[in-house]
Amino acid sequence: MVSSAGVAVRRLAPFTAIDIATLLYLAAATIAVLASYSGDVPGGGWLFVAHALVFVIVLLAPRARAAGPVGRFLGDWYPMLLLPALYAEIGVLTLDAGFQNDWWIQRLEVWVFGSEVSYHWIRQMPNVTLSWILHLCYLAYYPMLWASPFGLWLLRRRDAARDTILAVIVTFYLCYLAFLVFPVAGPRYAFDLAHNAATSVPPARWAQWLLDRGDSWGAAFPSSHVAASVVATGMALRYCRPLGLTLLPLTVGLVVAVVYGQFHYGVDALSGLVLGGAMLATMRWVKAPAPEPAVVGVLEASR
Repeated sequence: MVSSAGVAVRRLAPFTAIDIATLLYLAAATIAVLASYSGDVPGGGWLFVAHALVFVIVLLAPRARAAGPVGRFLGDWYPMLLLPALYAEIGVLTLDAGFQNDWWIQRLEVWVFGSEVSYHWIRQMPNVTLSWILHLCYLAYYPMLWASPFGLWLLRRRDAARDTILAVIVTFYLCYLAFLVFPVAGPRYAFDLAHNAATSVPPARWAQWLLDRGDSWGAAFPSSHVAASVVATGMALRYCRPLGLTLLPLTVGLVVAVVYGQFHYGVDALSGLVLGGAMLATMRWVKAPAPEPAVVGVLEASR
């Protein structure tokens, strides 16, 4: 007799942790669509079609991974490719929330930092050099997310790359669920934007241009920029220290930049740090790093 648990494990065998995490998020997001759906939601009906397509992609992923190098790459990396679309969906579902939750985050920011640091910092310290550095770190966000797993992939540390992809996408999924449950617009929308020397440098203007075309309403708390960057860099430090050390200064700069540039409240960044640290701790607990080959053992075996 085969137990019901054994049957369940056998049925899930072709699916990886990445697939299962994506299916769980898709189920939660579909519930959110059903709960908030109304005929006046822009493109609301297409969200169900999009979810069905993502479901099909997940079901096809095991076959893709068995179809050769290209299929294996797509089967492992498809969640990273889907992240922009899943992020865009947040803005559709949370648009009606307005600023109803920002008041709580603003009060929390004052309690934690003593003032509304996301509003005052760039106005009280309009340093051109600092603005250049921090906004360049902010613009490095997407390259950082990809550099960590892709660098490991190019180094042929495929299991490490898959672990990194898993950690990054689960971090995003947790942030996206928080956005759906507790949407916060953020200081970029709650306050007037600053206009001074710090906001006039090209990187600051480029950042605003990108956000004008690709931001989602209600996606401020916790900061997915901070959480995902911390996770990507932490996983790189774990599996390839030179790669991690290269990304570390950019991540530190990004954590500061999201507040200095008035993109996130200070507590958004702080909560992102907490979430990122918790994810790294969870990954270390779930799966210990693969041991490096012992040179001494190899030499002894060759005698």
